[in-house]
Amino acid sequence: MVNRRPSEYEMKILEEIVDWKNPSETAISKIMNVINLPLDKGYKLVNKVPGVEVAIQKSIGGIINLINEGAQWSVRSDAIYKEFRQKGHKVTKGKNIFSLDLNDVDQVVGMLAGKYKTIAGTEGAAAGLVGIAGIPVDIVALLGLNLRAIGEYATYYGFDINIQHERLFALNILGLASSPSDASKQVAMAQLVKISQEIARKRTWAQLEEHIFVNFIKNIAEKLGQRLTKAKLAQIVPATGALIGGGYNIYYTDKVCEAAYYLYRERFLTQKYGGDIIDIYINPSQ
Repeated sequence: MVNRRPSEYEMKILEEIVDWKNPSETAISKIMNVINLPLDKGYKLVNKVPGVEVAIQKSIGGIINLINEGAQWSVRSDAIYKEFRQKGHKVTKGKNIFSLDLNDVDQVVGMLAGKYKTIAGTEGAAAGLVGIAGIPVDIVALLGLNLRAIGEYATYYGFDINIQHERLFALNILGLASSPSDASKQVAMAQLVKISQEIARKRTWAQLEEHIFVNFIKNIAEKLGQRLTKAKLAQIVPATGALIGGGYNIYYTDKVCEAAYYLYRERFLTQKYGGDIIDIYINPSQ
């Protein structure tokens, strides 16, 4: 731990993290429930074609780890560290970032989500012109793009995405963003907490493999393939015109980037001040 107490800015962010983890039903969530209704109906219409869903899901689920490996390999940590140095911070490796105030890190991160949402929308619109044949390629591209976004967030906040358990954490963020219900989101969030706790205890990958949650990699791949296939199949039905093209890609990428933004900032703060930081400063009576 670098400092004994978080800065005023870091305290504010801790409160925001707690609020993000415990959202109330807002106007936005109500709107998304309305959007999901025609999405589900459109999916049911398209899925009457025998074998379409299963074929696409298998093509995605079977290569999710390869997509993750390729996406994280493409993250240029040296270029990110250079951005910190250009802002006047002495950063040559991830560990140096933990000596900074979160406000300094957030300023370097900037509008990272905007970059990825723009790319996702452009790619999705292009794939939408191809029709059903372009869906598998579109999903692979969307997953790869979002895993790379997660990898960049991880690197900006001081974590080494080349480590296997960090890549497992990245996959679980995709699972969280893909969760269609509050219950499934809670399960995904609990899984992320378990992984971050194991990482904080500096467990080796061999030890992590012995833990039951590693078996969830296959489950995550299956759920991702199912949910994204469902969304993409529904987009080709006229009744779901609002989501045709890049619309869903932008929406999904926004959810992924938001989750990565909050989760890695939380891990950054727990790395600096200890894993019980929220209980100490935000919920002292609990």
